[in-house]
Amino acid sequence: MKFDYDLFVIGAGPGGLAAAERAAGYGARVAIAEQDLVGGTCVIRGCIPEKLMSYAASFSELYQEGIGYGWKQPQTSFDWHQFMIAKNEEIRRLSDLHKRSLEKAGVEFIKGRATLINPHTLDIKPLQNSNSKTGETPIPQEFLEESIQGRQITAEKILIAVGGEAVKPQIPGIEYAITSRELFDRKQQPKHVAIIGGNYIAVKLAGIMRMLGSFVTLIVHEDGILSDFDADICRAVTEGIKRRGIQIINNSAVKKIEQIHGEQLHLTLSGTSRDTSIVDTVVCVTGRAPNLTGLNLEAAGVKVSKSRNCYVQVDAIAVDEQNQTTQANIFAVGDCTNRLTYTPVAIAQARAFADTHFGDRPQTISYECIPSVVSFFPEAATVGLSEEKAREKIGDFLRCDRSEFRPLFHSLAKREEKVLIKLVVDSTNERVLGVHMVGPGAIEIVQCLALPLRMGATKKDFDATIGIHPSVAEEFFALV
Repeated sequence: MKFDYDLFVIGAGPGGLAAAERAAGYGARVAIAEQDLVGGTCVIRGCIPEKLMSYAASFSELYQEGIGYGWKQPQTSFDWHQFMIAKNEEIRRLSDLHKRSLEKAGVEFIKGRATLINPHTLDIKPLQNSNSKTGETPIPQEFLEESIQGRQITAEKILIAVGGEAVKPQIPGIEYAITSRELFDRKQQPKHVAIIGGNYIAVKLAGIMRMLGSFVTLIVHEDGILSDFDADICRAVTEGIKRRGIQIINNSAVKKIEQIHGEQLHLTLSGTSRDTSIVDTVVCVTGRAPNLTGLNLEAAGVKVSKSRNCYVQVDAIAVDEQNQTTQANIFAVGDCTNRLTYTPVAIAQARAFADTHFGDRPQTISYECIPSVVSFFPEAATVGLSEEKAREKIGDFLRCDRSEFRPLFHSLAKREEKVLIKLVVDSTNERVLGVHMVGPGAIEIVQCLALPLRMGATKKDFDATIGIHPSVAEEFFALV
């Protein structure tokens, strides 16, 4: 059978883009369908706007630090509206850049909704705004104008890269709450925001919003924030965000949300805290679910499995080590699968898929030693095993080398906030199993240390390395 394309990709996020461009580079006939801006959640309403907001928020501490270095106290204020305009312009620029990259690679871009009819056939529907009160963000008119009029397409191989969406708990009044998606597009800055959730995304957003000037309350179901991370990281980050004025309510949940006094929201809590709280914005960061609605996976023989993402159990596309679904010619990468939900992971999966099936270069992905950002204010990152996970694995053979110190940057400003660095070591062979850090530069430092960790570096290798002085990173090579 002759197919219209060698590869058809559903979703133009990081994974879909990476697979389409690499497969086209091998000479494959490739098309990609997307119903939103090119770039996916990461570019449009995830990693990139979050990072831009963290840059904006960082100036509040820099201004305070500057006083200790001789700078006069500036008269500063944050203009949320101006930032949003600049942020949206940058996102649109990045989206257009990705679209041009597709064109340059020879990938046909199709604006529309793709639905599976059978393992090799897709129905591409034109975009249209729903009249129902679903709460979905309306599709911009320019997207509707670019949308195709509908057609059926056949492809030898199909790659699903539709990403995921934030989900909200089912409680009375949840319609008054938003997710991070809406927060990044909010017209006015919240004065007092309640964030439901204690995972790394919730903690990052809490730090950003507080440093931008909003009052922030974190409502956490567990004993504390960041329950999946190293205990020392949790302690240091908790101290840091409390020092910045963020309120944390542990072992509690929002029982009901009521709108009062115009835009004000009244929260009724259950659990350890049965207090009430009044805020103007509630953000749910309790989990994400794959965007599987409307794909018609059953018609193509693609099965799903239960997967845990943050607090919630969700249906995700089941894939094997080759990113193959239960249908031999259909594959999936990124947040819609039962794998890790990080942008770099999706890109790596996508490139491995293209190399394997179109470049005759079989590749598999290792999910060990993948670094992650835990917090922005204070800055924190981690890679490898936590002390708790390592102890489960090797028991009493575990050793942890740690240090807490005030970095030189804070000295003239007389800030007491300390840096935490920690190595988790297997004492039987001195291999370093985990690297953890809280403090300035943690993201860039830990990311670079992921490489020696993956290559099996030992504590002796760290000790034999000469660092740059004076720097925070050199302390990793002087731990005793």
